Amino acid sequence: MKKRVLFYCQPVLGIGHYIRSREIVLSLHDFEVCFLNGGEIVPGFELPPSIEVVNLPALKSDAEFQDLHVIGGLNNLEEVKALRKQLILSVYERFRPDILILELFPFGRRKFDFELIPLLDRARERASTKVVCSLRDILVSKRNQAQYEAEVCALMNQYFDLLLIHADPEFQPLEETFPRVRDLTCEVRYTGYVVPQTRAEADERTGGFTSTDSGEVFILVSIGGGRVGHELLEAAIAAGARIEKSVPHSMHLITGPHMPEEQFARFQAQAAGRPNLTIQRFTTRFFSYLQRADLSISMAGYNTCMDLLTAGVRALVYPFTGHHNQEQTIRARKLEQLGIVKMIAPGQLEPERLAEEIIRCLRSPVAARPRSLDLQGAERTALILAESLSENLGASQNRER
Repeated sequence: MKKRVLFYCQPVLGIGHYIRSREIVLSLHDFEVCFLNGGEIVPGFELPPSIEVVNLPALKSDAEFQDLHVIGGLNNLEEVKALRKQLILSVYERFRPDILILELFPFGRRKFDFELIPLLDRARERASTKVVCSLRDILVSKRNQAQYEAEVCALMNQYFDLLLIHADPEFQPLEETFPRVRDLTCEVRYTGYVVPQTRAEADERTGGFTSTDSGEVFILVSIGGGRVGHELLEAAIAAGARIEKSVPHSMHLITGPHMPEEQFARFQAQAAGRPNLTIQRFTTRFFSYLQRADLSISMAGYNTCMDLLTAGVRALVYPFTGHHNQEQTIRARKLEQLGIVKMIAPGQLEPERLAEEIIRCLRSPVAARPRSLDLQGAERTALILAESLSENLGASQNRER
């Protein structure tokens, strides 16, 4: 029988956590997997029938990460929280996982203690369940950083057997944003960055100022999930109008599945009468667009940056900084130091300045992806999980002898 993995993921603002978790789950070929999704369903990114999916009553956060909100339905927040807790525990009892993976928690998602602490307590009661944290490369700093770090260490040391960091330690060690890694008593493993294999094998392009078959430069503008970053789309539209004569181009905007309807309609109205400007809410073929693009203008989230690295495309990135969040800024600066992207500061969104940056970027060659950067995160995650269960089995057999 295949070993069983129960994977919990709770997106609250964008779609990045879900997309990365989905890719990890897809790599677990040798496991029976149940996926708990606590956020909105991302259209077009459903999991295959071989993976059981339990969509919890969905919750989201505001852009400042202050409050939780119920998505759809008539139940109030407390009712939904109680329902989610009950559902999660019932899935755990029915599925009886060999491995429980929590994405980000306890390094984040502490507003979900109401359902995750009872789940962890239940897993500890059933001592045979291995408890794992799945963590991205960079953490968000907190107002009371010392208290935050102490609480994370306490929870990790009480409940978790393994920490998987989906990063390359040579490029982004966790210690840079969480100095107390050495205080963790669980096993800590780096997996490399999580990138779909088909993307990791994408062709790299070099040269300067390329164009589409029609002779026009193709500029792709995107903002991830669509709840934040609207100002980037506004600036790109305005900058595009200023370079139409000097740089014949087509500009394609992808607004994200979670952009409010009224905002999406406003962007559509702005595109009216601009034949070289197209607006799309969402696509499952984002990477294909990226491979065609002569320039990408985007946010600097984990998944988008990995796509930029593997597509081999010139890139301007605008980091999200809401609620004093420096995660995307740190990532963007590191990639800028490698010559892979050019970071756009908030003050550079003025249309004239952005237009100048677009022209400057288009005239530059495409930077080659560093060969040393580890992009095998999904595959290595599966190997590490299999190894950890084998080690547990060996230790158990030795004790029986």
